[in-house]
Amino acid sequence: TRILCGQVMWNAAIHAEFIHDHADYGFETPGVKFNWRTIKEKRDAYVKRLNEIYENNIKKAHIDIIRGYGKFTTDPQPTIEVEGKKYTAPHILIATGGRPAVPPDSEIPGASLGMTSDGFFDLEELPRRSVIVGAGYIAVEIAGILSTLGSKSSLLIRQDKVV
Repeated sequence: TRILCGQVMWNAAIHAEFIHDHADYGFETPGVKFNWRTIKEKRDAYVKRLNEIYENNIKKAHIDIIRGYGKFTTDPQPTIEVEGKKYTAPHILIATGGRPAVPPDSEIPGASLGMTSDGFFDLEELPRRSVIVGAGYIAVEIAGILSTLGSKSSLLIRQDKVV
């Protein structure tokens, strides 16, 4: 889901960049405005629709989706236990997902005032200013998207060793 959301936002930023360059190609585009809420609503609807399609295709293929906390058992055959129920199959796929860890304010004062990359997709409005902490591809991508769409953005990168 995050990859799809990111791709939609990246595409929006590309359109903004093209519009910025239109005058160089002879196109007059005065008064073009970007509406964050519109792209958010359309992006969320698009991702919801795709997720429903994927889940329907999985069901049509007679694949069971079991949601919950799972763990392997010590049974002799490949077995997992989810919410107290055991499942055995020749092939078991566990899609773990992931959640970002936010350090407590006692470790990093003010950490609770920020948001994770998941929060980026929940933004209801384009922030006037943004500070992105990190140098991974998601941080760089989000900084580029926000900047291109009109947020005055800064990217903070920790450097704790000489390069």
